[in-house]
Amino acid sequence: MPVSEIIAQKLQAAFAPASLAVNDDSAGHAGHAGARPGGETHFSVRIVSERFTGMNRVERQRAVHAALAAELAGPVHALVIAALTPSESSSAASPEAR
Repeated sequence: MPVSEIIAQKLQAAFAPASLAVNDDSAGHAGHAGARPGGETHFSVRIVSERFTGMNRVERQRAVHAALAAELAGPVHALVIAALTPSESSSAASPEAR
């Protein structure tokens, strides 16, 4: 199973997100540290979940890292995380927030 699917499944199970996007950014890191020829080493995640309510940015990052501990100890070299609550997500999407 592709690493991106494993990441998505684990985040779905841990956070029951309202929305989730997992992107494999490995192609942009070819030749850099931690990159493998087959890719699946560098990812970005945008996750929106009520479970982040009351957590600061660091707590959210730690929660996502805990859910993905096995992947971060193995195939994943780098992970960029945008972890938002639904209200933060809708505020960021509104024209007034820009």
